[in-house]
Amino acid sequence: MTYVFSPTAVPSLAVAGSADLFPVRRILCVGRNYADHAREMGSDPDREPPFFFSKPGDAILPASGTVPYPTQTSRLEYEVELVVAIGVGGSSIPATSALDHVWGYGVGVDLTRRDLQQQAKDTRRPWDVSKGFDASAPVTPLIPAASLAGGPGAGRIWLAVNGGVQQDGDLADMIWPVADIVAAASRSWRLAPGDLIFTGTPSGVGPVSPGDAVTGGVAGIGSFEFTIGAAPAA
Repeated sequence: MTYVFSPTAVPSLAVAGSADLFPVRRILCVGRNYADHAREMGSDPDREPPFFFSKPGDAILPASGTVPYPTQTSRLEYEVELVVAIGVGGSSIPATSALDHVWGYGVGVDLTRRDLQQQAKDTRRPWDVSKGFDASAPVTPLIPAASLAGGPGAGRIWLAVNGGVQQDGDLADMIWPVADIVAAASRSWRLAPGDLIFTGTPSGVGPVSPGDAVTGGVAGIGSFEFTIGAAPAA
């Protein structure tokens, strides 16, 4: 059997302290997993079970250097998140064993074309164009879960724009912790090695403009620094 054209390269992320790469299959994202952010977005965090949206695997790029400003938006917003990398697949995974399926962790930024997302909400259409665009998921190198006994249950998560801190929370403030998120995702999809799960963002999301310096991180996991590229020509 031959392909009608050469397959594209497998998306991958660096592994911290290693020359190895982690191949990425797909990206699942949890919405409104911090109570303060849920309220910020007009929702009631006490009544909402975890829900997911997705980005294609090739939306990832290193959270360094220059991140391009996308087309079709005048309001690009940041959302810093802990990223979970799945190493062992499965479906209907119990929360009690969910961390056994985690290969490692990183820090990602869920970039969002917020104006397009609002248009989608207003017209009851899917969010795909606002969330799953090219280069919408900068992620740091991953660290193996084996280096974090029990997983990252707490720790500072933050993001700054041009040196001014905009998001400043703690992983302990997540409504649904990592084990529950993995278990919930596995009830809707059969998870497989290479899946990434963005676990939600604290309050303080906001816009970035071309030339802005974006920095941030999660304590004990990693940090990032990148610049927003020039806006595309009209």
